Amino acid sequence: MSDAERHAAWPTVIVSMPFMDVDRPSIQLGLLKAIGEVHGFPVRTLYANLDLAAQIGAGYYHVLAEHRGRLLGDWLFSVEAFGDSAPDHDAQFTAEFADELTCLAGSPEAARSQLLRTRDHDVPLFLDNLMSAFPWHEVRIVGFSSTFQQNTASFAMARRIKARYPDIVTVFGGANFDDEMGLEWVRSVECIDLAVIGEGDRAFPGLLSALASGSDPADVPGVALRVGDRVVATPPAPPPANLDDLPAPDYDEYFEQAEGLGLLPRSGHRNVWIPFESARGCWWGAKHHCTFCGLNGTAMRFRAKSPQRVLDEFARQARRYRSFRFQAVDNILDLSYLTTLFPTIAENGMDYEIFYEAKANLTRAQLGLLARGGVTVLQPGLESLSSNVLRLMDKGVRAAQNINLLRWAQYYGIHVAWNILWGFPGETARDYAEQAAVVPHLTHLRPPSNADRIWLERFSPLYSQPDRFRLRHRTPESSYRYVYPETVDLARTAYFFEYELDDVLPDSAYEGLRQAVANWSQAWKAADPPVLTYWSSPGFLQIYDSRHKGREGTYTFHDTLADIYLACSERPTTASAVRDALQLDMSVTAVHQALEQFHERGLVFLDDTLALALALPAVAGR
Repeated sequence: MSDAERHAAWPTVIVSMPFMDVDRPSIQLGLLKAIGEVHGFPVRTLYANLDLAAQIGAGYYHVLAEHRGRLLGDWLFSVEAFGDSAPDHDAQFTAEFADELTCLAGSPEAARSQLLRTRDHDVPLFLDNLMSAFPWHEVRIVGFSSTFQQNTASFAMARRIKARYPDIVTVFGGANFDDEMGLEWVRSVECIDLAVIGEGDRAFPGLLSALASGSDPADVPGVALRVGDRVVATPPAPPPANLDDLPAPDYDEYFEQAEGLGLLPRSGHRNVWIPFESARGCWWGAKHHCTFCGLNGTAMRFRAKSPQRVLDEFARQARRYRSFRFQAVDNILDLSYLTTLFPTIAENGMDYEIFYEAKANLTRAQLGLLARGGVTVLQPGLESLSSNVLRLMDKGVRAAQNINLLRWAQYYGIHVAWNILWGFPGETARDYAEQAAVVPHLTHLRPPSNADRIWLERFSPLYSQPDRFRLRHRTPESSYRYVYPETVDLARTAYFFEYELDDVLPDSAYEGLRQAVANWSQAWKAADPPVLTYWSSPGFLQIYDSRHKGREGTYTFHDTLADIYLACSERPTTASAVRDALQLDMSVTAVHQALEQFHERGLVFLDDTLALALALPAVAGR
């Protein structure tokens, strides 16, 4: 039998279970399908998450999928995943976290009733329908990609498949199976036959080839399996260095399924964000791993596709899927694209809308280029408005740079998605009092989506460097015990942990900032959000200020004061640099005093020696 015939005899389906988002396809499924087919294997994808959304309603599904505080999604599938071994048949989860669940139905009682109906009726019905609707007898391998709250739904489905078709091989992978987490899942969950630990670009086709040829899958780098009472795992192969060698993800079946279920229109222009990958790893994290970040646990080394390959993929996917929106799954923007990729998009008039994550030290010119190159949404990882706290995070930026990014992103029409985090060892109450004091002067800029204490994530320096960050205690986040049976070692499988650090502030220290951010967010809900804009001509400056209700008005400055203000608008700068740039016949102290006067009016942000004008040009687009 030829290799082609052997491969054809091993049809594979890769499944995306709840609670994966339904608004976009899965890059994990799309890429693995394409890789499998490049190696000659018939691979299908099944978006089971879409089936549940169609069954219970897309709105309700979205609420469940976006609930990040506890393992709500995993709890809903726990009984079906573990049967009698499930730890919470009597639904104590809904009582323990009642206050956090009221967003589902308005009251704890209503939320409990709704969740019990979902768990005890909707979930079994969904799994029954999935078993009967898909031709499982036609496949020999079923793969599950699991990230965040997809674990128990995947286990529940695999359990049913193995019960009816014991010869089907179940393969698991994804972020939830990274490092020791994957090894423990293989050890403790019976329905898992094999797992890919780490990046699957080479391990997945290698595993399919081993199964098709009858060789031992334990010999495939990056694969784990049970052998008797032991888990055997071969170390992963080096991750691919040249991402250009990877095929473009295949999302055909997502669109077919979503349209068939009525979740997307069947014809015309689509507004779906198409996931794409232009880089892996984090070039900043490889040098200075942000203290709270658990991403890139075992694959920090930065690798990027060539600009031409990204352009080719955009063109191909836009034509294929009738959407011009692209969502990068990269953790950080490759700065070389600022001189290659984005100028090409801008110069050729390509009508793309692009989402990227980036480091926050982007300049006005770079943000303007990103806007012209199609970036409409940016997640820059700002995290704080305090330079001291940013230093403790290992962010490598100043607060003034963060605020400057907010300014110019807004000016160029880029939506910035960001959060404020706190709870870092070494921070002071003054750090948060100062942030609370500056927030009212920033209300003309986009507010953070959230402000809260950091989570402790596996793989973050806070987790993995106990000599540097002293933890008084660390235990898996409390909702895990309502989801997984005692046979699972939660210390080895949990990603989120409850903890107490030495040298941190009490919650009361953050209340002023929390309230200031709430007021900021509320101000942006008004019909006319606050503005702070300026008009200038030589030696003359006017600034219109509507940040404070009832105190709207215009500031006017002439000559040297006008020049000093404008000299701080492009980027954060020092009094000395302002004097030199303007060739002023006055002392640095006098320039600093002028900046202090602007600061007292809330028109300039002072960050130690750095000064930054807060107003934006009234004339847009320059």
